[in-house]
Amino acid sequence: MAHALESAAVQSGLDVLVGQNFAPLANRRLGIVCNHTARDRSGRHLIDLCQQSGVCQITAIFAPEHGFRGTFADGKNIADAADSLTGAPIYSLYGENLQPTAEMLKNVDLLVYDIQDVGARFYTYISTLTNVMRAAAENHLPIVVLDRPNPIRGDRIEGPVLEPQFRSFVGPHPIPIRYGLTVGELARLINGEHWLGDTLRAELTVIKMQNWRRAMWFDETGLPWFPPSPNMPTLLTATVYPGFCFMEGTNLSEGRGTDSPFVQFGAPYIDGKKYAHALNALQIEGVQFQAVKFTPQNIPQVASRPKYEGLACQGVKLIVTDRERFLPIEAAVLCLAKARELYPTDFKWRENHVNRLYGKADLLRMTDPNVLIEDWRADVAAFTKLAQKYYLYP
Repeated sequence: MAHALESAAVQSGLDVLVGQNFAPLANRRLGIVCNHTARDRSGRHLIDLCQQSGVCQITAIFAPEHGFRGTFADGKNIADAADSLTGAPIYSLYGENLQPTAEMLKNVDLLVYDIQDVGARFYTYISTLTNVMRAAAENHLPIVVLDRPNPIRGDRIEGPVLEPQFRSFVGPHPIPIRYGLTVGELARLINGEHWLGDTLRAELTVIKMQNWRRAMWFDETGLPWFPPSPNMPTLLTATVYPGFCFMEGTNLSEGRGTDSPFVQFGAPYIDGKKYAHALNALQIEGVQFQAVKFTPQNIPQVASRPKYEGLACQGVKLIVTDRERFLPIEAAVLCLAKARELYPTDFKWRENHVNRLYGKADLLRMTDPNVLIEDWRADVAAFTKLAQKYYLYP
């Protein structure tokens, strides 16, 4: 109950900015990097609030994967458009351009970033954050990040640190998969460790949240949940995602094209009851496995051509019984090892993709999953020490 009382007053960076009457943005021409999640506690969008404030002018809008309104399925290239409210151009940063160009920024004095993230290294909004910070540094523009909670807690770090050869848009930095930072703290880390380039450093301001604590889950903040992307409908999805996104790097369906992406997974070759029984026998902390049947379908603006579209699959559904003890990356590694053991001729890796997701080739070469899990303890310890330099919250 103490958590609930404490969290009643949590305010996002946007809420704090509203309370300041937009003073940090006054008399500036803004380039706003946002999507549909850039909303205050009352559900009002950043673009509307800036426009109504009368203290600043919106001259450009930049949208990440899934688009300005978050309605495009994953992986879909998005074209540029124009905003009906402000008349400002909306530039897609998930298509031909991944980073704002000098031409796009010619009428901008200040960049503002406000996107709800999920706290997993391969969720592409942190690559967009990095690219926007780099553009700010290269074009000598200040950037303001409106901070938001890490929805799966800021005191949990898990998984291997990405190795440089596996750097990609789904793995931009040498950080663990579950990195335990808010977007503002991550921006400070990227800037402080010179990850924009040896000579580049952004003029960065983070507008902090009020009353957020690292041990909070998103549903303890009192803030409204707006699904950050079409296949991230709930906090439960975000909770399992840092591990069960690995299914994308295999020939198991990760549940796209169903109502429970990442929470259930399987394939036509799986015997759901047998697999669930084998997984439950492992007694993985904080989770149980329920046999399921599902048939992935094309869902407009959510899942385009999902694996095994129209084919009957069997598999398991995750029942998270104790999210405090549940470690999604450890659990996913154990699930994959068991699938490979039970179906040695059917189970297949999508090698390049799983290496990009995991950040090392170790998952692909795994012999004993427990040895693999133990191997990343040193990564976590070293990163935790580094990350603490950039913490903004207790």
